[in-house]
Amino acid sequence: MQLRPLYDRIVVRRIEQQEQKQGGIIIPDSAKEKPQEAEVVAVGRGKRLEDGTVAPLDVKVGDRILFGKYSGSEVKMDGQEYLIMREDEVLGVIENAGAERKAA
Repeated sequence: MQLRPLYDRIVVRRIEQQEQKQGGIIIPDSAKEKPQEAEVVAVGRGKRLEDGTVAPLDVKVGDRILFGKYSGSEVKMDGQEYLIMREDEVLGVIENAGAERKAA
């Protein structure tokens, strides 16, 4: 991907959850909610402060994050869907996410 977000924006790719069937009922894709968990694929250089300095972002490429339901703007590049959002729309970073994926 050749997209570099500006300032305090980040580019993320949603992480699809495993489909679970309960009681034999299959929910169609159109009725499912989009996941609110994503992996950061690109970050801007940081937030420009009032004094002109740039404060670096807390999130970095590879972090798994949680974000609000209506956060970000959807874009499609190279056949893949991404979200561009400001860092302040991130609710939290999931710690040790890499260790959980390796164990699974």
